[in-house]
Formats: sequence, structure tokens, C-alpha cells
Amino acid sequence: MAATLTRAALMPVAVVTGVFLLTALLPQDAAQVLAGRQADPARVAALRADLGLDRPLWERFGAWLGGLVHGDLGRSYVDGRPVGPVLADRLGASALIVVPAWVLAVVFGVLVALVVARRPAGSALVAAFAALPEVVLVTGLVLVFATALGRLPAVSLLPVGGSAWDAPEVLVLPILGLALPSAAWLARSVRGPVADVRERPFVVDAHLRGVSPARVAVRHVLPHLAGPVAQGAAILAGALLAGTTVVESLLAYPGLGQLLATAVASRDVPVVQAVALVDALVVLPAVLAADRIAKAGAR
Repeated sequence: MAATLTRAALMPVAVVTGVFLLTALLPQDAAQVLAGRQADPARVAALRADLGLDRPLWERFGAWLGGLVHGDLGRSYVDGRPVGPVLADRLGASALIVVPAWVLAVVFGVLVALVVARRPAGSALVAAFAALPEVVLVTGLVLVFATALGRLPAVSLLPVGGSAWDAPEVLVLPILGLALPSAAWLARSVRGPVADVRERPFVVDAHLRGVSPARVAVRHVLPHLAGPVAQGAAILAGALLAGTTVVESLLAYPGLGQLLATAVASRDVPVVQAVALVDALVVLPAVLAADRIAKAGAR
């Protein structure tokens, strides 16, 4: 228990430290990005001084950690706004697509695993779909649902001054872009346990007695998949939020992933640090839960 708590405390610190160091190694800092490529060196130096980027690396990181202790995530280098409120808004927007995507991924992942457990061709198709790059998948969804069918908007921009509840159709493509590969991953992960359970004598006996396949799946197979499914679902809970960057950026959805992509491009370190911290705090409980579930299932 003590080791678990120690790891839980050290993981967020390790994440934000690593992100801070990696951001510092990028070829330009925020002052150079804001000033532009042709900016006068004096202008860049003045911006660097205003942003505090002329201070030693360890001093800047220590100041950020000190503010974090008091609940202050700092201010954006780009527009000077406090990072906390911006982060809260974007986190809420991401939750609107991550939570439904997680539910769909778990439900359809288990259903697909039940169907393809005895079909090698289906298993290969699921594996190929799970490996499909998100860029290709999202582009295909846009071409089908927005371009060919004209049913959904090609970009998921929120109404000016409104929220996603005012135009729920903008949520569909981001949810599908997150849920489909996640469902394929879970189906691939659970397919092996499903096949093992189907070979057990009580399942074989149920089939021989003429019990319908759906009834066998619900009454005899699913109860024995609680451990693997719960473990996979726990991992997906953290991975989905951490993996929103590509989907949100491609569809212009104003969530946490798009915020991270923009912050990295502009070298907005306080925003990058805050997003990394939130991702770590979401992923950590999911990973710990997955570990506990795996240990419980192994007993």
C-alpha cells in the first residue's frame, strides 16, 4: 500500500518535470515565437525578460511548482490569461466527448470481442482497425458523414457565445473518432479471454443443450469477463483523455487536446505544464485501478 501511494505521489511530479525539460529543449521559446522570425534581437530579449524566460531553468520550474502548491497554475505566455480558468473550460469541453466515447468503446468493444472470438478473419480485421492512424480514421469519417452524406459538420466548432448543448451534432464526429479505435483495441484485448471462456465445459454444455448464443453470452460468458473488461476500461479511461490531441485538432474542437497542440506550437510552457498535470491526474487513478483489478483477478 505504501509503495502504491508513493508511486501515486511521484508520477505527477515526474510527468510535469519531464514535460518541462522537453519543452525547454525545443528549438525556440515563447519569446521567439511571439516576436516572429524577423524580429529584432532586442525585441526578443525584452519579451524574454517580460516573460521571465531570462531566468535559469531550475528557477522557473521552482516558481511554477511553488505556485502550484497554492493552486496557481500560472499565466499564459501568449495572452497573459490565468491558466486555471482556461483549463477548466477546455476540460469540460473534452469531457463531453471523452465520457460518451468511453462508454461506447467499452460496450462495442465487448460486443465485437464476443462476435470475433472464434473468427480469425474477424480478429485480423479488428486488429487492423485498431492500428489505423487517427488521422486516416477522422478524415474518412469527415468524407463519409460530412462530404458524402452531408449529415454532420466537417468541423466541430462550437456556436459563438454558446455551448455544445446548443449544437450537439458537432460532438458526433469527435466521439466517433475517439470511440472506434478504442473499441477495436478493447475488443482485441478481450478476445483471448472470451475464447478461453467459450471453451469451458459449462459453456460447451449450454450450446449442446440448445441454449441460444445470446443467452449463453449473457449468462455464461460475460460474468467471467468482468476482470479483463474492467481492466481494459480503466486503461481506456485515462488513454482517451490523453489521446484527444489529434482528434480535436483535426476537427477544430475546442477541448483540452487542441489547447495542448496550440500551446506546444507557441511554446506556452505554463499551459503545456497544466495540461500535462491534468492528464497525469486522470491517467494515474485509471492505471492504479487497472493494476488492482489485474491483481484481484490473478488471485
